[in-house]
This record gives sequence, structure tokens and C-alpha cells, in this order.
Amino acid sequence: MRRYGSAVLLLLTGGAVLRISLFSDLYLRYVQAALRPYLVISGSLLMLLGAVAAIRGMSHRDHEEEAAEEAEEDGHSHSHGPRIAWLLTLPALALLLFPPPALGSYSAGREQAQLAAQGVGTFPALPAAKVLDISVAQYSSRAVYDTGHSLKGRTVRMTGFVTHGSNGTWYITRLVVTCCAADATTSKVEIRGTEASDAPQTDTWVTVTGTWLPKGKLGTDGAWPPLLDAKTVKQVKEPADPYEKR
Repeated sequence: MRRYGSAVLLLLTGGAVLRISLFSDLYLRYVQAALRPYLVISGSLLMLLGAVAAIRGMSHRDHEEEAAEEAEEDGHSHSHGPRIAWLLTLPALALLLFPPPALGSYSAGREQAQLAAQGVGTFPALPAAKVLDISVAQYSSRAVYDTGHSLKGRTVRMTGFVTHGSNGTWYITRLVVTCCAADATTSKVEIRGTEASDAPQTDTWVTVTGTWLPKGKLGTDGAWPPLLDAKTVKQVKEPADPYEKR
């Protein structure tokens, strides 16, 4: 069986990559949408290499069996190698059957507060809308740095997962990526206007509608994290693409 070990690893890994990138949107848990073609190509190549390795293994089987028979006739035996090497297939099999979830509150909690902009200044005007859909990162950036106070008097709506702080505080949080989940940083907004007992559970996805609450001096640590006076909090399903993009 050892001759097929590398082939099985290649086939399982290639199958896992194709499963998340070609047959579903699970790849969005790990990389941006623009990288999907590269994942499909990589998975296909791994499957092809696995198939080639399996065919080569079959072609050498008869030769090895003949050699083994001759060795037994001569009174010698050959080790078949450590069978424990087959345990290497378990991670690839697990990835194929049980893809890991997107990063959530644990990853967000390990990050230092990441300010969304580099300095105070006037931001571009926001679109005219009765309720403005905005990302958590965009809201945070304007709340902390916008000298024009473009959020003042606006009703905004944003979606993210729930994280909790001390003394009953809770946040709507998103992880922001440049390329993939490995470079994710945290953006969050503290939610006010709700009772602590009504706070959703950690990692619950919610859509929050509310208005900006000023906090601290712009561009300082005192302005972070920004505040939102919530009017409605609605539980929603995790989106197919859980990350915000820079």
C-alpha cells in the first residue's frame, strides 16, 4: 500500500482545494474572490499529479511482487516501511470532509486595535440614502478620523459578527483582509442603546441599524472603538464572503 501514499495525499489535497473553490464558495473563508482561478488550477494540477502517481504505482506493482517472491525464495524479507506514514492522509481527508470555519471572535480578540485610516482629515461625501449601508471598517474610519463629521445625523446599517468586552459591552466586528485570511486585521464598533442582557451571543452574525455617537478626540486612542446608538439589531446568516476588503 505504501506505493500509493503520495498519490492518495495528492488526490485528497487536490479534491479539498477543488471542493472549496470550484464547487462552493467556501474558499472565501480563506482568500479573496480574485484568487479563485488560481485555487481551481492548483487543485486540478494536484489531482492530475495524484492520478499520474497512482498509475505509475500500479505499473510497478507486478515488478515489485515478482521481486518480493524472489526474495522470499532466497530466504530474505523486505520491510514495507512504517504504516504510520498513512496517518499523513488524515489532515488532507479532514480538509476535504470538514473545511474549517472562517475566522471569528477568537482571531479578532487576539488583534490590537487597528485604526482604519492614517490621519484626520475630511472624507468624501457619503451617498444620499435614508438608511446608508456601510462597512464596519468604513464607519470606524469616519468616526475616528473625519473632521467633516460625515456620519452626523445619518442612519447607517452594517453587518458583522458579535464580540464581547468587559462590563457587558459588545461590538459588531469584521475582519479586514488585503489578500487572504492570514493578513486579517480587526475592525469593530461598540454598540450602545441595548441592554446587556439583550446582547447576542459571541460569533452571532447581526445587522445593526443606528446612528453615530461621538466619542473622544478625533485621531486619538480615546476615539477608538467608535460608538453606534443602535435602533434595531437583527440576527442574520453568516455571509458567503465573511471578510471586508481594504
